[in-house]
Amino acid sequence: MSSLDPVAVFRTEAAECLEAIEAGLLDLNYDLENKDLVDAVFRGLHTLKGSGAMFGFEALAAFTHHCETAFDRVRKGEVPATAELVAAVLAAQDHMRALVEQPDADHGDTGHKLLVQLQTAVGGKAEAKEAAAPAAAAPAVTAAAPARKTTTWRIRFSLPANAMANGTNPLGLLDELRDLGECTVRANTSGIPPLDDLVPTELYVSWDVVLTSEQDRSAIDDVFIFVMDDMELDVQEIAGPQPAPVDTKKDIAAAAPVAAATPAASPEFRPVEAVPVKRETPAPAQAAAQAKTQENVRVPAERLDELMDRVGELVIAQSRLSQLASSSSDIALRSVSEEIERLSGELRDTMMVLRMVPVGTLFSRFRRLVHDLARETGKVIELVTEGETTEVDKTVIERLADPLVHLVRNSIDHGLEPPAERLGAGKTEAGTVTLAARQSGGEVIISIKDDGRGINRERVRAKAESSGLIAPGQPLSDQELLQLIFAPGFSTAAQITNLSGRGVGMDVVKKTVEALRGAIEIVSLPGQGSEVSLRIPLTLAIIDGLLVRVGSGRYVIPLSAVEECLELSLEEDLRSRGRSFISLRDSLVPFLRLRDLFRTGTKPDVHQKVVVISTGTERVGLVVDQIIGDHQTVIKSMSKLHNDVATFSGATILGDGSVALILDVGHLVAAGQQQEAQLRVAG
Repeated sequence: MSSLDPVAVFRTEAAECLEAIEAGLLDLNYDLENKDLVDAVFRGLHTLKGSGAMFGFEALAAFTHHCETAFDRVRKGEVPATAELVAAVLAAQDHMRALVEQPDADHGDTGHKLLVQLQTAVGGKAEAKEAAAPAAAAPAVTAAAPARKTTTWRIRFSLPANAMANGTNPLGLLDELRDLGECTVRANTSGIPPLDDLVPTELYVSWDVVLTSEQDRSAIDDVFIFVMDDMELDVQEIAGPQPAPVDTKKDIAAAAPVAAATPAASPEFRPVEAVPVKRETPAPAQAAAQAKTQENVRVPAERLDELMDRVGELVIAQSRLSQLASSSSDIALRSVSEEIERLSGELRDTMMVLRMVPVGTLFSRFRRLVHDLARETGKVIELVTEGETTEVDKTVIERLADPLVHLVRNSIDHGLEPPAERLGAGKTEAGTVTLAARQSGGEVIISIKDDGRGINRERVRAKAESSGLIAPGQPLSDQELLQLIFAPGFSTAAQITNLSGRGVGMDVVKKTVEALRGAIEIVSLPGQGSEVSLRIPLTLAIIDGLLVRVGSGRYVIPLSAVEECLELSLEEDLRSRGRSFISLRDSLVPFLRLRDLFRTGTKPDVHQKVVVISTGTERVGLVVDQIIGDHQTVIKSMSKLHNDVATFSGATILGDGSVALILDVGHLVAAGQQQEAQLRVAG
């Protein structure tokens, strides 16, 4: 197996670091006085700069240095945190992402423009002129500061044995200390073992440094910020410049018992007069931390997909084995078949869990989108998320990203009113967009809700009639009218803007949701807002299904949608002709005769069955000839020739090699409800 590419690993970690920086900036935008958030963003920028330099991304390191310096000034109280600074660093963060993905590409003068914007945010227009140099050579974001007193520090530190193996270069740390002022360095080599016991990748040397500098203690802490949690560090202020002691071994040994006084999870920058500290993880805690690190393993998504395919083939083979065993009198074969069935089921469930991702990873992307749209439109917008821990198949998450972007932009542009209009309507100045997710059976329901003006039905109908989508005066139910907004090219916008007006976004939403075998529901109240709900299957790979027979064909109904099964005798079937309703616990449930729907041309069995299925609150019965039993269903997509066949969402391979079609529950429930409505109108 090939080893991981270090640059690819860096890009993955850099993406996570950029996401953390973005989240910190967006949180800071709502609480500009929060020092913890300022420190968190600063540490993220510092980490990104150092990691970029370590892996040869010099342009990234040089550009990030300016953003880090700007936040260092905020952290030290030299300049305040402002919304303009947050916006500038968010824009700079996009450029950092580009420098990570395409370090050798020509990015033009983007970096220069962003640095000017950043300098303006922290230093005013006068100082912004200093940022005119290219990003790699531009001076750091600095401001005139009063002369500082010279302080002499004694720094004794040792790094963990695996520091160099993990990419930490001790010489780089010493160079950073030398950049702070006059520096005397002595190495303690007493920990180096005999040659036979020496491990080339481990570090055995510690250092004793005397530093005379105008910088304060926080500048020294910044040098070790990458390795602060795992190293041993002792920093003391001494009266004046002194040479490092000759007996370094004795001094280092004396420093060893000093315990860490700052929590490793949040290294704070202490003032000069603070008690000297040494950050050291006790042995049990360090072992636990290493064990926790080993619990998480990065696996490329392609390998998970390949493993999912293998599990699917195994499920099909197991189904074949079960069929052979059921027709055999060999007890041993049946026993092995049952054991294989149990193991394959457990493996399938485990694989499903591996592919599940919390929707919070999807929702978090929209904080930045809402922030940018609020600045662009001049509206005051609050984003609320609910149900972030709801888990969905990773493939579903990936495909839902674009549709949700269109829906959120549509809610902000068409739904939410400007602040003055909201205040005039008796609403709060800030409009609210709510992203929520919840699980319902084998589906996840993701809703986008706003408290804006709602959908203007008259404008929708007028636009649909003028576009030829419907005939003038054509009767439509409220849901049918609202669904017109998903028609290709449909838009009620008066003019085309950067946000909307071309009528392509909502069409993308509908096509994507239908490709996921999902459905869209809309609820809108004039003056109160709208809610668009996407009903999406939890997984697109393997499901539990109920195998049924209709005529001579076999079909699969997703088991998560099945409520119960009833028997329908031939007499009851004949009696119900013309009304297609069944009484179920004091309620009438419409049912569809699949034999008639599929035009099998066969006579019904004497004892037919009704499978009651549901999607949310809607229920429909499906009349089948026989219920064969449960079936682990590996979903195979249908060919392009069958894209227009809405009754089926896919196909699966049975144990005997034949193909069974998977029924689209949402479509069948909608057909049953439509049939019920027509019968009620006729009655």
